[in-house]
Amino acid sequence: MSAPGQRAAGLTNLEGHTEFDITWPWTRAEGLRPGTTAVLRVKDEARSLPFVLPPLLRACDHVLVVDNGSTDGTPEVAADAAARAGLADKLQQASYPFKVARAGAEHLATDELSVHSLPYFYNWCFSQVTTRYSWKWDGDMVLTTEGEVSIQDLGWQVGDVQSIIRVPRHGLYLESDTKGYLDLGLRNAEEWGFPVGPDFVFTKAYEWEIRTTPEPVRSIGLPHGLCVELKYLDGDEFAHWTDPSSFATSFRNKRKRREWAVYNALLEGRVPEGVHEITAPPGVHVVDHVTHDWLPRAPRPLQVGLP
Repeated sequence: MSAPGQRAAGLTNLEGHTEFDITWPWTRAEGLRPGTTAVLRVKDEARSLPFVLPPLLRACDHVLVVDNGSTDGTPEVAADAAARAGLADKLQQASYPFKVARAGAEHLATDELSVHSLPYFYNWCFSQVTTRYSWKWDGDMVLTTEGEVSIQDLGWQVGDVQSIIRVPRHGLYLESDTKGYLDLGLRNAEEWGFPVGPDFVFTKAYEWEIRTTPEPVRSIGLPHGLCVELKYLDGDEFAHWTDPSSFATSFRNKRKRREWAVYNALLEGRVPEGVHEITAPPGVHVVDHVTHDWLPRAPRPLQVGLP
């Protein structure tokens, strides 16, 4: 067995799990094909995926769901959601069996070439992609009707050019199936769309993984109102962080500080400025109401940003 580390065709891991060594997809004989693939790294996202997957499957050529030790039937729910949407042929599933370091101090202490590190996990997931473009998607991000059309329309435009796409998303805090709180008080647009190639791989940053980006590269920002991020008031929204209390002391965590403040305020019965309380009409789930009706019909330009 060769020493772990980088090689021209990919990466080997410290633990010697050769079946989880990484081979870069652009080095394979068959090469990359046109199209887009959304990659979701998920753990216990069974209640979100029925909302997340249908519009994403319609918007992309392929969707890859990588399960990381779910105990709630996430893979089965993903397969069922794709089948119900009539798009099972677009869904691919994989399993990554290693516990991955939580963001923050735990991540910082984990070697980048360990199967337990965030960048190694991300690189392995995206090494399964066979298309020329990829979307780094989360298992709780739901496209609105506008968002679905926008992502679908971008698919043929970004496949052969060096462009990254920034996608704004808005936290939707769910109290029940009919009531939620939409946070439009934070202006945030992270990079979610990337070409697949040697210039765009994951490496270790201070508190999380980061995707490398060459200079120069075209950056395209999508408008607000295209995507919501589901957050459950009866769940642990910060379990993937080593120490959520550190949000208050880190300048890199503006978004997480806002989420922490909103989440705890709502639990205390307070609705912060910039947060909209929304009740769905009878017979309609609040996620469907917000993504199909409320956000698409909100006046434009959408008013977003801290008061």
